[in-house]
Amino acid sequence: MKKIINTTKAPAPIGPYNQATLIGDFLYTSGQIAMVPETNELKTANIKEETNLVMQHLQAILSEAEMTFNNVVKVSIFISDMNNFSQINEVYAQYFSEENAPARETVEVARLPKNVNVEISLIAHKKA
Repeated sequence: MKKIINTTKAPAPIGPYNQATLIGDFLYTSGQIAMVPETNELKTANIKEETNLVMQHLQAILSEAEMTFNNVVKVSIFISDMNNFSQINEVYAQYFSEENAPARETVEVARLPKNVNVEISLIAHKKA
């Protein structure tokens, strides 16, 4: 059975989608960007702060689904400039231990929604 997951602690969707979908024990999140939920203001001036805000949104969605980053099995990171990879990775590493880190890909793309610098989505499993 499909259950829609939404929280006010992450930005509201800007299109016909939800923040996440829970199917059985699997949670699939939509890509998150650095938008302040209360104001819809973008925070893109500093790549580390931008990445941290994105990770906080994902953490809020996981929490709404009664999960944590320990439940994450797969992450997709989309960035507008591969030169930002090491700074993004530095922030990302604060949310995962090396022994429990999920599978991941990082892809440079031509453009992201609202011209942000990073967008991250994930898949989590309740029993992971």
